[in-house]
Amino acid sequence: MAVDRERVLKDAAALLTRRSTASMDDIARAAGISRATLHRHFAGRDALIRALEELGIKETGQALDAARLADGGADAALRRLVGALEPVAGVLAFLYTENQLFEGEEINEGWLALDARIHALFRRGQEEGTFRIDLTPAWLTEALYGLICAGAWSVHEGRLARADRNHSIAELLLGGVRRESAR
Repeated sequence: MAVDRERVLKDAAALLTRRSTASMDDIARAAGISRATLHRHFAGRDALIRALEELGIKETGQALDAARLADGGADAALRRLVGALEPVAGVLAFLYTENQLFEGEEINEGWLALDARIHALFRRGQEEGTFRIDLTPAWLTEALYGLICAGAWSVHEGRLARADRNHSIAELLLGGVRRESAR
């Protein structure tokens, strides 16, 4: 039986977000595979964490591409981005809360490139006169990541319906970044 590596990583992220001290045995159980199978794919916890980081960078980049950030107004692009990030939200939730685990220039460069694309969206919204100018694009990017993660946790815990997630995130973020005159 072939193992879906990305599914294993997403199952691991879901467990580790709730229980950061989960063992490799716990992770294997959560993924529905044996510990031996888990170790064939990931030599240890560090390799698993590194693979989660790489998956997060890859899928976040794909979400940015899918959101077509340069098309239309910045507020519409931000709504598309929130929707496009939904499939990677669980992995982002783990990575966002455990970012002190990651080191390495290549990984940092990956996130910096993604962050730059999101910063550009917020900067464009500021230049269009849609988004507030008293909040930096870097801070707005962190707020976006935080809301994406909060949405993932809230859906997982049953505090927010999956169907309401994107609307709730976009409305809260846009309500906070819009200039008073644009509301």
